[in-house]
Amino acid sequence: MELEFSEDQQELRSTVRAFLERECPISLVRSLVEKGAPADELWTHMVDLGWPALTVPEEYGGLGFGFVELAVVAEELGRAMAPGPFLATVTQFVPAIRIAATRDQQRRFLEPVAAGDLTGTMAVGDELLLAAPTDSGWALSGTVRHVVDGDRADEIAVAARVDEAWRLFVVRGAAVRKTREHTLDQSRPLATLTFENTAVEGDRAIDTSGDALDRVLEEATAALALEMVGTCQSIFDLALEYAKERHQFGVPIGSFQAVKHKLADMFVVLERARATAYFAAATIAENDDRRPLAVAMAKATAGDAQRLIAQEGIQLMGGIGYTWEHDMHLYVKRAKTGDALLGTSSDHRARVARMIGL
Repeated sequence: MELEFSEDQQELRSTVRAFLERECPISLVRSLVEKGAPADELWTHMVDLGWPALTVPEEYGGLGFGFVELAVVAEELGRAMAPGPFLATVTQFVPAIRIAATRDQQRRFLEPVAAGDLTGTMAVGDELLLAAPTDSGWALSGTVRHVVDGDRADEIAVAARVDEAWRLFVVRGAAVRKTREHTLDQSRPLATLTFENTAVEGDRAIDTSGDALDRVLEEATAALALEMVGTCQSIFDLALEYAKERHQFGVPIGSFQAVKHKLADMFVVLERARATAYFAAATIAENDDRRPLAVAMAKATAGDAQRLIAQEGIQLMGGIGYTWEHDMHLYVKRAKTGDALLGTSSDHRARVARMIGL
């Protein structure tokens, strides 16, 4: 298994980071949180650069990159806390179509994604979200909470129960009743979707026999873990810079042994989370049999990292770390909500235990 970045992947990281530093300063995120100012211009720039087409196959107008390239972009987006529909569209909706849909369905939905004309998301509910056959297709009934960009996505890949099995349905966003949730991180909109006997045409049903749905969720979960790693990196960078600049008793507080120990602990858990997440990305890219275990470990480790790094990052900065005026709380909130999505660290640790027979 290849665990080193190629020159092209390193160049991709440099390009993405330079773009985000220029077009997505933290002031843009703060404006979104405080004033509700849209980040449409940022998404337009991403579309112009072809980012929605990143993992769309070339035959549908995409760039045809693999999952490691997507992982690199996801980490950099987390580092910048970039708002917009990239995560939901590219790491959730696109895998649902690319992995499980027919060729006709792939062409129907992936071509407009690659062109930047369509955004999407994924809604995975519990067993109370049901799909029943009708004369013209299907009818969905139930509720799904915490759907990323669920209130504004054009299309939603919805996982619903059909008898004893799960199946995906591509539902028009306009056909669903959506309620914006008030969450900890207001830079990333989450919504509750309510399906009230919602009609879905038969050609919008996707066959998810076998492990197709599991593979979709693995890609979405691994990408989220990488984004969390990027956000944790920014928290660490803020704390480290403060420790170098803040003086007490005539010396930088970073020279104190207790502060050094905290920073060392933060660095260790951060690098552990990054290594685990990129191993998961490599298993997905190479279709390795260890991918379910690797993805669960990646999400659990990313959750552990944010817990320590967020706590120590705020504490190292003293009183200023708690203030609204400082940017630290924006990163902490993004990391915390990332842990809650697609299964917490505790949920995935339990998955790991089951998979290894404990």
